Amino acid sequence: MGPVTRSRLLTLLLVGLGAGYLSGLFGVGGGTVIVPALVAFLAFDRRLAAGTSLLAIVPTSAVGVVAYGIGGNVHWPTAGILAIGTVVGAQIGTWLLARLSQQVLRWAFVVFLLVVAVQLVLTVPVRGEDVVLTWPLALGLVAVGLVTGVLSGLLGVGGGVIVVPAMILLFGYSDLIAKGTSLLMMIPTAISGTIGNARRRNVDVRSGLLIGVAACVTVTLGTLTAGAIPPQLANVLFVAFLAFLVVKTVLEALKARRKARGEGA
Repeated sequence: MGPVTRSRLLTLLLVGLGAGYLSGLFGVGGGTVIVPALVAFLAFDRRLAAGTSLLAIVPTSAVGVVAYGIGGNVHWPTAGILAIGTVVGAQIGTWLLARLSQQVLRWAFVVFLLVVAVQLVLTVPVRGEDVVLTWPLALGLVAVGLVTGVLSGLLGVGGGVIVVPAMILLFGYSDLIAKGTSLLMMIPTAISGTIGNARRRNVDVRSGLLIGVAACVTVTLGTLTAGAIPPQLANVLFVAFLAFLVVKTVLEALKARRKARGEGA
């Protein structure tokens, strides 16, 4: 835990403000912003950054759920079903982590994101449709939750990046309900992960709370933006966010490849 200097405090608050807005706008946890920012600007190691990010996600997601819920854009049964899948899937992912090549996983994730991005560009979510929860839908949601949990455990990606487009593309959910429900799904997952990380001393509690409080300020603004823009534009913005993740993942893969070559030389 570093000293609370003025520059450190400002950095944490700015990271939180940015992560909060993206969480509200896209229904994601914000870890894709928080983790690299902590590593790049505050010299966190990746494990501590990931644990601190999970703690910050708890209050951020809670405020986001309230904001989406006021507009009727949170489907609680769906969130519960997805959470069951993600909890089980995360255990599988962490088990596979020591057994599969990270390079192969990174490139597979890039291909997955590219396919999702293309599909989202061609799809316009329908808003205002009621959700009818059937057994086939429930089973499909469990499967999506499992895949989300596995990828989260393997790659450290936020569940919203997978859950939101899956709900829109596979099951026809409104983009707003998908985002609000995604944020709700993240809360028990983030709490569980934070407890585990705290036991292993992989959480900077002070930094996580500062980021989380700052994120709470902007997450509602993100939800209001999501509701104010047309669904097609919302999809385009989400695709741009996915493109950022693709570039980030490719750069990580190339960096790991160069490091492996250097060690082998």
